[in-house]
Amino acid sequence: MDEVTQQPVSVWTRPERGARGPAAGHSRTELAAAAVALADREGLAAVSMRRVARELGVGQSSLYRYVAGRDDLLDLMTDRVAGETDLRVPLSGGPAEDLLGLAERTRAVLLRHRWLVDVPPEPLRLGPCGLAYLEYALRALAPTGLPGPVQLEVVAVMNALVAQFARTEQQGPASDAGRRAAQAAYLAGAAAGGEHPHLAAALAGQAGQADAARATAESSDGGEAVFRRTMRRVLDALVVPGGAH
Repeated sequence: MDEVTQQPVSVWTRPERGARGPAAGHSRTELAAAAVALADREGLAAVSMRRVARELGVGQSSLYRYVAGRDDLLDLMTDRVAGETDLRVPLSGGPAEDLLGLAERTRAVLLRHRWLVDVPPEPLRLGPCGLAYLEYALRALAPTGLPGPVQLEVVAVMNALVAQFARTEQQGPASDAGRRAAQAAYLAGAAAGGEHPHLAAALAGQAGQADAARATAESSDGGEAVFRRTMRRVLDALVVPGGAH
């Protein structure tokens, strides 16, 4: 008899309570809340089936009534925090401006849940809240007339850039100030040495190459002004029909 290969099933399409393991008195919503609270306190590495079960005061085996394993738990966690992004904000009809607002609200969620940037990225890690987020972003992009696949690419680039800003901001501007000062001095010296004329030109017109180099180094820490300025430039370029192909 041929062996039947069982295809993986998303946590979102399985019954709320599976048949595996003993009965338990908690829901997936409670599982997600406990896991998010644990990650907020101790980081993503602390989240395991055993630790979440302890947080809920149940045996680990009881969690398998709801999830197949840690990957399902991550799906529940990321969708729960995705639901914190306010999608009630009316769209203005300006795609770049609307996406910028969405990016700012997404950044706030990422900074509130520092562990989120450590979740292994998967293009289809989407639950109900993630789908609502994506639908909102695509509605914002509808006036551009860009093809559907290009619109999805725009959203992916936006979210990747937001995550990178959040990751950098979480490191804090005071992280190893001495090393940062040394790097700024090296950049200034390289610009002044004559071997990198384009770099020197890019830094020209500022208070001085040392100050410009320092500002360039410090800008890597993100900050709201730098975030907004950079995101707006990127989004302006991406939403122009024909410019994102």
